[in-house]
Amino acid sequence: MAVWAIGSVVFLLATCDTATETGGTTAGLPDVVDYNFHIRPILSDKCFACHGPDNNTREAGLRLDTKEGAYQALSENPGMYAIVPGKPEESAVYHRLVTDDETYRMPPVSSNLTLTDREINLITRWIEQGAEYKPHWAFTPPVKAEVPQDDGNGWARNEIDRFVLQRMKSEGLKPNPVAEKHHLLRRVSLDITGLPPSPAQIERFLADDSPEAYEKMVDELLASDAYGERMALHWLDVARYADSYGYQDDDIRTQWPWRDWVIHAFNENMPYDRFITWQLAGDLLPDASKEQILATAFNRNHKITEEGGVIDEEYRVAYTIDKTNTYSKGILGITMECAQCHDHKYDPFSQKNYYSLFAFFNNTLENGLEGLVNSGPSKTPRLTITQDDLNGILNFINKWDDQEQVSVSVMGERDEVRPTFLLDRGVYDAPKERVFPGTPESVLDFDSTRYAPNRLGLAQWTFSKDNPLTARVFVNQLWALFFGNGLVSTIADFGNQGTLPTHPELLDWMAVDFQENGWDIKRLVKQFVMSATYRQSSQITDQHRKRDPDNRYYARAARIRLPAEMIRDQVLASSGLLNRTIGGPSIKPYQPDGIWEITSPGRGALAHYVQDHGDALYRRGIYVFFKVTLPPPSMLIFDSSNRDMCEVTRQRTNTPLQALVMLNDPTVLEGARVFAGELLAEQADASPDTWIQTAFKRILCRDATEGELEVLQQYYEEEQQRFRQDSGEADKFLQVGEAPLREDIPAVEYAALMAVIHAIYNLEEATTRV
Repeated sequence: MAVWAIGSVVFLLATCDTATETGGTTAGLPDVVDYNFHIRPILSDKCFACHGPDNNTREAGLRLDTKEGAYQALSENPGMYAIVPGKPEESAVYHRLVTDDETYRMPPVSSNLTLTDREINLITRWIEQGAEYKPHWAFTPPVKAEVPQDDGNGWARNEIDRFVLQRMKSEGLKPNPVAEKHHLLRRVSLDITGLPPSPAQIERFLADDSPEAYEKMVDELLASDAYGERMALHWLDVARYADSYGYQDDDIRTQWPWRDWVIHAFNENMPYDRFITWQLAGDLLPDASKEQILATAFNRNHKITEEGGVIDEEYRVAYTIDKTNTYSKGILGITMECAQCHDHKYDPFSQKNYYSLFAFFNNTLENGLEGLVNSGPSKTPRLTITQDDLNGILNFINKWDDQEQVSVSVMGERDEVRPTFLLDRGVYDAPKERVFPGTPESVLDFDSTRYAPNRLGLAQWTFSKDNPLTARVFVNQLWALFFGNGLVSTIADFGNQGTLPTHPELLDWMAVDFQENGWDIKRLVKQFVMSATYRQSSQITDQHRKRDPDNRYYARAARIRLPAEMIRDQVLASSGLLNRTIGGPSIKPYQPDGIWEITSPGRGALAHYVQDHGDALYRRGIYVFFKVTLPPPSMLIFDSSNRDMCEVTRQRTNTPLQALVMLNDPTVLEGARVFAGELLAEQADASPDTWIQTAFKRILCRDATEGELEVLQQYYEEEQQRFRQDSGEADKFLQVGEAPLREDIPAVEYAALMAVIHAIYNLEEATTRV
């Protein structure tokens, strides 16, 4: 918003009463207006585009994102100041906000931006109180706040609860009761392992009335190999993992051994600082092992072109940009990519900052183009994994039968430093001044006396005790997985345009606690799920809808639609079809004919979709083959990541297509058929209500109510009647899927029970974590 001299108008307005000018009131305003939590969000949304960090778009020479810029005399009228601390009537900004003259009002009418009376009153009070500027909250190191006192009612189970309860009460809310045991068991099992509890776990947990029953189950789930698969699913989104290269000539690549390493790392509870350091710079560690080098495949998961006619340097730069953006978004939680072409418009990141960060990744041995035809499933530099490796240091990689060795694209550093230049407007062939490896000063200076100017130095800087972002960002990512939303809801953006944390003291306490306890991920997860906050019922009351519709204050548990992969896994696990093999090459399950050929160009091994058979059809969703130009369609409909770039959180949508998937996907229908066959074979003398109750409990982990059971029994009878009238329909219905069909069961009973189980899979509760 441009500010210039407004002459005598200012002095006439300066004598006016401020409450009259704004037409507002100070009622409802905080006693102390804080720059970070009250003022910065307003200025960032309404002012920084024209008066922020970007020199190229700054109007009238005025900066409002720094106190130096806001307090200095206006360049076009040296006798006036944008902000005079303590004196709104002498502050040009104030008068520009309250004037009725549209030619002087800020933001300008043409911007389509306006400030509310409350926002104007907040700025007025802030100026009256001294207009104190503060560093952005996320760019100051977290401090372990004092844990609030226990209120004595016995609700809080750990420190998390005390912070949550304090905020809850300030909003006029109180916690929900504890969730029923069956709901809690299903919730914690899905959250920790991505799978529903087994029938044995259900019976054991429901029968255990000891105070330790829940914690014992949590420990059991954390010790499961399925834990690593569930946690890896999130990290594959961050790392943009896929089984093909992307771009037009989309061919196969073999990065799956890195995926196996991620699962292994989570299961071994590798500390987060080591987990990230190996991925950023494992190849630069002293006497780097093959495992440490394999971890660097994280950096090489970006799209890679195999098209003819491209310019090598253009794509080499594009790959380096991708690495830079993935690091800044996925690990630091900042939008550095906005500074690729110009200074950031909202955050204190210059274009020079961007290319200084880019310089850490610019010295790789990687090429922009490596061969035009059949260049192979990995690119230089690559790591070749042999059978000896599988028998030794890389024994966590699932063995394969059809080849003796596999190669993975990894990182490797040039001996001679490649110079890095700031690129004019981000164009690869428009270098300007040379820059050197460095980090944004607004976050934390890169101390070249402590850290080497390479990726290993960057990793060490990332985990400096003074780095304000790393711990906060990861804690927030995991919080979102377990509680439905982040304490900072803009999970990928901790900058000025990001949302403020709902519980800043809690976020900082957990961030510091995470560091103090060795970056222990399993410990952090257990803190989450052992809390009373996590264990609440998800029942929504009228007060919740009125006071906290988005559940920002956690007075209830969140109902979360399951991720795409978990919906598949839920069907496979409950039906008994699930192949629990860990790791190995990705698999191609059922998919509608012709989709690849019609919608996604490809060549070589991916020119046509070749479905797998046998046990491979029943592996977990994390192992489904991911083609960048056409992700698995049923998973895409349920909001899986596109994996073409770093994604730290998935959107959740509700569309009719999702209902169509659940009604028609062969995996869902086949699961219902196999489950029905098992029940009819193993409980041959039981009644239909017993079969239905058994299926209901295994899928939803609870008994059906009397009303639910009555509806499902009626549906069973209706389906029986329909299939009796046309036995051919029953036979046709039972043919779905490749799992063997039980020939010793009457088709009508078989198909009718299959239809009922299929209906249970289609319940909203079946695809929701409640």
